[in-house]
Amino acid sequence: MPVIYDDEFGKVTVRRSPRATQVSVRLAPDGTLRASIPLYAPTILVKRLLKNSREQLRHILNSSKPEHQYQNGMQIGKSHTLIIQPANGSSTSVDKHGLQIIVKLPPQLTIDSPDVSNQIHTAVLAALRTEAKSYLPKRLTFLAEKYGYRYTKVRFSHASGRWGSCSSNGTISLNIALMKLPFELIDYVIIHELSHTKQMNHSQSFWSLVAQGDPNYKSHRRALKLQNPSI
Repeated sequence: MPVIYDDEFGKVTVRRSPRATQVSVRLAPDGTLRASIPLYAPTILVKRLLKNSREQLRHILNSSKPEHQYQNGMQIGKSHTLIIQPANGSSTSVDKHGLQIIVKLPPQLTIDSPDVSNQIHTAVLAALRTEAKSYLPKRLTFLAEKYGYRYTKVRFSHASGRWGSCSSNGTISLNIALMKLPFELIDYVIIHELSHTKQMNHSQSFWSLVAQGDPNYKSHRRALKLQNPSI
């Protein structure tokens, strides 16, 4: 995707979308700005929007809250647990032992300290990626065979603001953040992307395919909108 560098806002990623009817800018999961524009619109329109909407964009950036709020005993994904323990020394350590992410925290720091939070975030990403690689390919294969779909390969991501995607060559990308969701919503996302191997759109024919694999897709779709794919 093209990238614009703004003197005030830094990197702004530009995404061309066939569904976009105008230029819009929102906050991406990594805290940067992301612009969405119609397929054949010139990128200069993004620069013009940045220039004319600085106050609104400053408000968006200033009001955004950190996504990483950790606490002792919280569940990570489907099988990992975050454990906070006092450290003997003055340094923080974050290590994975089996299905536990153990944080040794010195008394002068809190779990919300930026350096501590960043270390935990790295460990959480690793745990979710391990779970995703263990579970998602097997589930994808099972559902594809059950409902008669064929795909080329599966890829994993975490930086995207989407739960999943399907390319025109049949490559399905799945966000490792799926492991935060209930199993029925994971299935909905997988069936959604498998349906795109036959219908690369969101037409009535596409939703009919989704309904064959997930009769409750409408309620699952609503529930998914309440979740955040960022980690």
